Amino acid sequence: MNIRKLGSLEVSGMGLGCLPMVGYYGGGPRDRKAMVSLIRTAFEQGVTFFDTAEVYGPHLSEAFVGEALAPVRDQVVIASKFGFGVEEGQPTALNSHPDHIRRAVEGSLKRLKTDHIDLLYQHRPDPKVPIEDVAGAIKDLIQAGKVKHWGLSEASATTIRRAHAVHPVAAVQSEYAMWWREPETRIFPTLEELGIGFVPYCPTARSFLAGAVNPSHRFDQTDRRHNLPRFQPDALRINMALLEFARDWARRKNTTAVQFALAWVIAQRPWIVPIPGTTQYPHLIENIGAVNVQLTANELREIDAGLAKITLRGGRADPFTESQFDRS
Repeated sequence: MNIRKLGSLEVSGMGLGCLPMVGYYGGGPRDRKAMVSLIRTAFEQGVTFFDTAEVYGPHLSEAFVGEALAPVRDQVVIASKFGFGVEEGQPTALNSHPDHIRRAVEGSLKRLKTDHIDLLYQHRPDPKVPIEDVAGAIKDLIQAGKVKHWGLSEASATTIRRAHAVHPVAAVQSEYAMWWREPETRIFPTLEELGIGFVPYCPTARSFLAGAVNPSHRFDQTDRRHNLPRFQPDALRINMALLEFARDWARRKNTTAVQFALAWVIAQRPWIVPIPGTTQYPHLIENIGAVNVQLTANELREIDAGLAKITLRGGRADPFTESQFDRS
């Protein structure tokens, strides 16, 4: 697989998101041995970039990643995140106090079976803690050798600049897909100016662009999509036009809709590395195959023109989640 750079950090051109493995989209946590095997298969297929977080589970995803990658630790890049009050038993509350960061990192290191985290993100900016204090705490961890690079998730351009001024930021993570393109105007110019990489999560629109849902689909309470406005039945009926658009282009390119969606993300900038998640071997192989789908400049312009004609309904997040996004 080709290599891309997030700041000065080299990673495979596509990563693996390890959140779905804990049952984020329903069905409960997946079998440990199966997930360890899946992660190792990703590595054997050329993936060297693995994304997790202490809050995923909590702790379970990091444990899967740690066990799977211990034998090849020096050949992979592990990204994890702090920023929620997991250590204090408050996993939905933001917490980026420096003492919490230090405790969170120590716990992550143990679960990941490693002495350092290659890329450590602040999961969400904490309005109660100045980003300069957060950056200072991370800088100390970097100087101690426990962290190699750091990043932000769902941060504004203002926050990114303030953080970068204290210690260089390697990457910023945010939701990004054909149906959610706000980062292009909100943070892309800042990332390009500062030489920061971009790591899109949910690049296949939470499997919508894989054709996994339709207007008759009903999500139970254990599936993250159950209360997302864009996945409500009335919204899905409108939004199916985007899936048909992706399918039409997939036929033109002799590929699948999900591979086309991922190839489109990858083609947007040379410093973008998507992290699609999965719990199934066939989907893993399909996702990885997207790196072989090439889109020309003319095709990208045609795709943009087509996307501009599609009306979408529903926001990307529920009100509580929206309240934790950085709009500074």
